[in-house]
Amino acid sequence: MDEIKKDADVIFLLGDLFDFWFEYKTVVPKGFVRVLGKLAEIRDSGTPIYFFVGNHDLWMHDYFEKELNIPVYHDNKEFTFNGKTFLIGHGDGKGPGDKGYKRMKKVFTNPFSKCLFRWLHPDLGVKLAQYLSVKNKLISGEEDVKFLGEENEWLVQYAKRKLETKHYDYFVFGHRHLPMIIDVSEKSKYVNLGDWIGYFTYGVFDGEKFELKEFKD
Repeated sequence: MDEIKKDADVIFLLGDLFDFWFEYKTVVPKGFVRVLGKLAEIRDSGTPIYFFVGNHDLWMHDYFEKELNIPVYHDNKEFTFNGKTFLIGHGDGKGPGDKGYKRMKKVFTNPFSKCLFRWLHPDLGVKLAQYLSVKNKLISGEEDVKFLGEENEWLVQYAKRKLETKHYDYFVFGHRHLPMIIDVSEKSKYVNLGDWIGYFTYGVFDGEKFELKEFKD
């Protein structure tokens, strides 16, 4: 954050920043103080920040918006920078396949389900959710650790289908936790940002091209 705040015009966080996040009406999960403080510092300096919820922090509500002035998006959103069009999002539940997770997501995002979970005491609810977030492969995804081949990458197929109705120069997603840039047409690329645990990768658009970079301290 200290490195990029020097010259970033806008910052996008594409989800799974937290292993679990749930906003009770008067409680937010313990921890993350330095991360939240740094985001507040950068946002207060005038740099826009956009947050897209991931499958691990999909229960985010309005805390970021009210406390940090950071918009929160629960689905893909289009942006245009310097004449280049982007479709940006976390990427979970998109494309063919992944049916088990798609069913689970409908249950988790149902207002009744969220209401029931809110009745659990935070000490119990957060501990249970953190355990499931790590152990449940429907959430974590066993396939996230390896490249499946272009024909089996669901987000690649999703990008190609979107191009049938509208052109985008870049599709930028997280979710897969693998850094990759794949041509989905002659003038369009699919980008997955990787992660901050094993690859330390992030994406940069300099006004002309988009590339992945690896942070090295």
